[in-house]
Amino acid sequence: MSYELTSGGDLDVVRGIGMLRTQRESWQAAFVQRLVVTDVVAVFGAVVAAQIIRFGGPAAPPLAWPLPYEVGYSVVSLALAAGWLALLHGYGTRTPQVIGTGTEEFRRLVSATLGLFGVLAILALLLRVEVARGYLAIALPAGLCALLVGRAAWRLRLRRWRAQGRCHTAVLVVGSSEAAHAMATAFTGDPGSGYRVVGVCVPTGAVRPQFDASDGPAVLGDDRSVLDAVRRSRADSVAVAATDHLGPAELRRMAWALDPLGVDLIVAPGVVDIAGVRLTNRLVAGMPMLHIDPPRYGRAKSSRKAVFDFCFAAIVLVLVAPVLAAIAVAVKLTSAGPVFYLSERIGRDGVPFRMIKFRSMLVDADAAVDALIERHGGNPVFFKVKDDPRVTPVGRFLRKYSLDELPQFFNVLRGDMSVVGPRPQVQREVDSYDGETRRRLLVKPGVTGLWQVSGRSDLSPEDSVRLDLSYVENWSMFLDLALIGRTIGVVTRGDGAY
Repeated sequence: MSYELTSGGDLDVVRGIGMLRTQRESWQAAFVQRLVVTDVVAVFGAVVAAQIIRFGGPAAPPLAWPLPYEVGYSVVSLALAAGWLALLHGYGTRTPQVIGTGTEEFRRLVSATLGLFGVLAILALLLRVEVARGYLAIALPAGLCALLVGRAAWRLRLRRWRAQGRCHTAVLVVGSSEAAHAMATAFTGDPGSGYRVVGVCVPTGAVRPQFDASDGPAVLGDDRSVLDAVRRSRADSVAVAATDHLGPAELRRMAWALDPLGVDLIVAPGVVDIAGVRLTNRLVAGMPMLHIDPPRYGRAKSSRKAVFDFCFAAIVLVLVAPVLAAIAVAVKLTSAGPVFYLSERIGRDGVPFRMIKFRSMLVDADAAVDALIERHGGNPVFFKVKDDPRVTPVGRFLRKYSLDELPQFFNVLRGDMSVVGPRPQVQREVDSYDGETRRRLLVKPGVTGLWQVSGRSDLSPEDSVRLDLSYVENWSMFLDLALIGRTIGVVTRGDGAY
């Protein structure tokens, strides 16, 4: 296999890609300029605020150092801001590879700020300079917070632009039929990442049922005709998944061929649903490798998670007590039956418990479920139907905004559930589990979880299981906090609930 540029057609590739590079680099350059302005405002705002708060304004005492020259804190503030901005540039906080997605951008912001601390400490030691601690205690934390908030605000703006079809990176996916489909699905399912799949290349003769649908990405060739597919699709990135035909030598030659075209090469390691905190990059004999830490089942059952669950649930119940009372009155006055609905669910280690919710259906709803499943041809294990006739008018509103689930925080106080965890399962679901799916039962079910913020009732049973298993294996306290924050947005919009 060869990826060398040897023909006139390859020059057409360069011209076509050059046009697309101009478009991509245009929006990236404009976005970086906005980040520069935001960073300058954040840094200078922080040092000026620190000087005003600590010294009352520009008329501050001179810097304490052994040299015979007086240096005022206005000069110190200017030098500090210039050094800070230089470190932000030096740490690559605005490179195209990190802006707009992932946590690397924020990690580099923090590293640059900590690096500034280190530089100041070394200079103070060598030059015997005494910088006012109160000044630094205000400037550095305030500047870091302002930088993080500014980047987060621009990231939200960028996601809105991408939702409108702007600021995308056109990507060509290369790999086996199954691997290419999984990667294309991942890119499509995360529009905020900015990747738009413009085609796929799969091995010749491979069975490709995944790409037969008219609304899926087009197959532009096999994994030996990548350059031609790049020319036809005008892709500016090539993402390579698992394939038997592309070994280390072929990937290196592909990188050489793509470099003059300005096309990025992305290589997927082939692992799925593994959180970044479990991955460690290592270089062994010149070959990059990923070390994967064991699943975090034990951490998801830790005492600190239990303490957090209890405290969070108690605070929520106190804050929403008036809302609970209003909902209870509305349910009681608008339909016959009890206010609460108690349903048996299966908890950690397969132990059943009674989950409490506000009643959103008619009192005889359970008796009609078999007939409803047969009428709609649904899955008896995981049954959900839109416009369910058993749901009351008030219940429909409660379900849309997940208000019927608020009493589940009482289950959290009792220790039956967690604030964040897998979806609570009924016995008929658990009876259908295989050995892999039963891993959902290793931790307590949650009031919210990955399933809640990733589509809720619109999810297929397979996706629901996959997300729950991913949570169980990759748990962290930061993940819980992130999912709680995302849940607020999801339930406010009423996405995927019925």
